Amino acid sequence: MDNEYTVIGKPRPIGDAALKVTGQKIYVGDMELPGMLYAKVLLSTVPHARIKSIDTSAAEALPGVKAVATYKNTPQVRYNSAVRFIEHKLPDTERIFDDTVRFVGDRVAAVAAESPDIAKKAVNLIKVEYEALPVITDVEEAIKPEAWPIHEGGNIVGTSRAEAGNVDEAFQECDYVFEDRYTTQAIHHAAIEPHVAIADFAPNGKLTVYSPCQNTFAFRVIMSRIFGLSYNRIRMVAPAIGGAFGGKLEVTVEPVAAVLSQMTGKPVKVEYNRKESILSTRVRHASVNYVKTGFMKDGTLKAVDFKVYTNTGAYASSALNVSGAMSHKVFKAYKIDHMRFQCQPVYTNTEIAGAMRGYGSPQVYFGWQRQMQKIADFLHMDMADLQMKNMVDPDSCDPIFHKPHGNSRPKDCLKRALELIDYEACLKEQEATRNQDIRIGVGLALGVHGNNCVGAHRDVSTPMLKMNEDGSCIYYTGSHDMGTDTLGMQMQIVSEVLGISMDRIDCLAADTDVVHWHIGDYSSRGVFVAGSAAKKTAEAMKRELQVEAAKLLETEPDDIELHHDRAWSRKNEEKNASLHDVMVHCQSVSMRELMVAETYEAKRGATSYGVHIAKVEVNTLTGEVRPLEYAAVHDIGRAINPLMLKGQLAGAIQMGLGYGLCEDMAYDGEGKPLVQTLKKYKVLRASQMPKLYMDFVETPQGEPDGPYGAKALGECPVVPAAPAVVNAICNAVRGEINELPARPDRVLAALGDK
Repeated sequence: MDNEYTVIGKPRPIGDAALKVTGQKIYVGDMELPGMLYAKVLLSTVPHARIKSIDTSAAEALPGVKAVATYKNTPQVRYNSAVRFIEHKLPDTERIFDDTVRFVGDRVAAVAAESPDIAKKAVNLIKVEYEALPVITDVEEAIKPEAWPIHEGGNIVGTSRAEAGNVDEAFQECDYVFEDRYTTQAIHHAAIEPHVAIADFAPNGKLTVYSPCQNTFAFRVIMSRIFGLSYNRIRMVAPAIGGAFGGKLEVTVEPVAAVLSQMTGKPVKVEYNRKESILSTRVRHASVNYVKTGFMKDGTLKAVDFKVYTNTGAYASSALNVSGAMSHKVFKAYKIDHMRFQCQPVYTNTEIAGAMRGYGSPQVYFGWQRQMQKIADFLHMDMADLQMKNMVDPDSCDPIFHKPHGNSRPKDCLKRALELIDYEACLKEQEATRNQDIRIGVGLALGVHGNNCVGAHRDVSTPMLKMNEDGSCIYYTGSHDMGTDTLGMQMQIVSEVLGISMDRIDCLAADTDVVHWHIGDYSSRGVFVAGSAAKKTAEAMKRELQVEAAKLLETEPDDIELHHDRAWSRKNEEKNASLHDVMVHCQSVSMRELMVAETYEAKRGATSYGVHIAKVEVNTLTGEVRPLEYAAVHDIGRAINPLMLKGQLAGAIQMGLGYGLCEDMAYDGEGKPLVQTLKKYKVLRASQMPKLYMDFVETPQGEPDGPYGAKALGECPVVPAAPAVVNAICNAVRGEINELPARPDRVLAALGDK
């Protein structure tokens, strides 16, 4: 696409890349405060039990130990770790420490000591006696009437529903109806940085918490509820974040650090090791999906009915958030007038499930895209043709709200992906190896994701800009940069609007005492909402600079344009001044400072689309799968930073392939996790990745309401990855795999069906 902009659309490394690769970036784990203590948390080794007795005397007697916290001496306020804003109502099921443990990894006690080693020794001295309770790890067992209630009121957290048209009548009119069951597993976020927090209760009673989190203002709400503090008495700061993927959107270790700081009067650091992060933080919701699709002989999809159960684990957390988000994403993929969706999150004695990249879409789209392949096979129709026939167009409307999806371009994504991977050649290889031990398979899937929270709750962002007297500026934002360079993206937009070079713009972010309220960084809202807010704020500052420059250059504000760190007269280029001179005039003559803050409200939702095509090699003797080539094309409206987009897309493919092939937070029959180390968890290595072909669909008009027409990439690329690779495997073995991950034993079982 031709680019008429100076900064927008130009590739640039992320702002802190040099600091990261040289090891100079300071993370919370690197921070040391004067007099700081170190905490260690005792985690439950049993999946469900009441604590009959807990003896902390030996730990308390150990030299260097300053406090031991249990349910007996800490606030017993129930809270929900996924609350987003002050009026957000979710089931309050968690405590810092409880007299009942509900999964292996649940918090039992914590110690604050003068060193990590002393804290570790002390934790090992705590003696706990448990009274075992029934253990349930399967959601369909948990919903049975006779199942033991893990929480009062039963094991179903709630129900999310959405419906368009008349589904039951439409099924009666279909030529064919398929109904299938699909399951997806829990997986770990595997961010490089483990969970960590430093809390400091100052002598004046103010609590400061440093946490690599995705939502400082939400964490402030939760800490206020636990400790009974007004918001001016709590400061949440998110310094560098070493990866999150949704796993740091919810409160985990922060209340532990805070309560120990309150008990000792000293700053306290809680830093989980990798095993503790795997066992005791958050996972993606496992799910059981019943998908019923009615279709016609020509491949037209007519009616779909989803019935989904998600495994929220031991506590409610984001159970209703995820099921609610899931309930509307399925209505944006295809031109289907009759659709119904129901999801029930369910308690089990497994690790708490929370936000994870894709936020429900990977689960439900796995089953749907697998069934699409089944329909294509049944009709002797190519999967690409079936997709093209049913995908939404730019003028398509949501069947529930009858509002446009936006500038939706999944068909353009499909066309480009087919070209990138040479789809016809892949199909020929697949056919040629049909009866061989080593087979080639090619699979295709569509992914869909939103761009904000509109329809679920308010979605606003309020950045602030302050000009310095030398013509440089400071940008203040509530955004949290998790490696996505969302701060750099916003600064690019500010640079484009104000004509100030990137090296003369600095940013202060994610500090509740410094920046304006922010809803948090999730729901792929970075570009579409935060970017739009940056543009609105920069445009407000531009008007102020034009007014001041016009005084200095003796012209009218509308005559002033800004670029190359200067103000210029459009009528006479010889009349110009540096922004340094403009600001000196502002301070010394006009006697004012230039500061602006603008609130941007997202008025509508937008939808991002992507099509992935996987080519795999399947060993029919061992069941092993090797991804060979992979094409991924996404509809992003307009690229703000193409280099960052490529990095985001490659990382999402790696995450999605791991979800599809090997990652699994599984449990044995007694509720004990089978994976407790990263080595056994099996994240895909670089050497296991396929050759990638990546591209983006941009259009001159871009996405309506997006800054310069841009919309999100973020979460969407995770959604089609697993079904694309599993469809490829199934096409190679001519069988069905309806469970994730597609382990070798499941591959061989699918082959055995034929």
